[in-house]
Amino acid sequence: FTSFKISNLNRHVKTHSNEKRHVCHLCRKAFRTATVLHNHVNAHTGTRPYKCSDCDMAFVTSGELSRHRRYKHTLEKPFKCSVCKYSSVEASKMKRHIRSHTGERPYTCDLCSYASKDAYKLKRHMITHSGDKPYECCVCQAKFTQSGTMKIHMLEQHGENVPKYQCPHCSTFIARKSDLGVHLRNLHSYMAVAIKCSYCEAVFHERYALIQHKKTHRNEKRFRCDQCSYACKQ
Repeated sequence: FTSFKISNLNRHVKTHSNEKRHVCHLCRKAFRTATVLHNHVNAHTGTRPYKCSDCDMAFVTSGELSRHRRYKHTLEKPFKCSVCKYSSVEASKMKRHIRSHTGERPYTCDLCSYASKDAYKLKRHMITHSGDKPYECCVCQAKFTQSGTMKIHMLEQHGENVPKYQCPHCSTFIARKSDLGVHLRNLHSYMAVAIKCSYCEAVFHERYALIQHKKTHRNEKRFRCDQCSYACKQ
């Protein structure tokens, strides 16, 4: 990081520190910088100081306003992948995308071999170890650790109460027609730019085909020690 202003450098250095001196007077939660604390207090009070110049929307932080303008008005995608033609509105999405090229899975489970490129997916996985069952069937109140398991339960046990839309390309059943459209766009639509498998040289123009292909690598021990015969998955 470099800057022409010492104040910007000082603010940046604080992001590397674990010290949290700025305390919220409403909930006592602490933050590293005054700016983050200010945004947090705005969330408490409902204050939205960052107003969009093109519509009536207003936001708690300048970052939220920037994302809104890119999604709704400018349609700008400033974060561009150096490997393929993918571009993104948000830096966080670009970081996630880059991991599809590198195969990096930085979010690892402390209790088993599970690893993910996405922090949210790791959080969802950890529920399987905690025993918590936050997803409840609205028909019989049965509880589940995963939302997907709950949906399968509803289709199998309460099929007469749940509309069934089967994907024409795979065995997936989906409760809502709108969700089926999302499923088709995300997994079965043709992509002009092929996606390379992170484990081998194969490339795919459909995300579902890539997912199915990656399952063939599930039990492979790709990482081998150059000093002995040891090999492992991660």
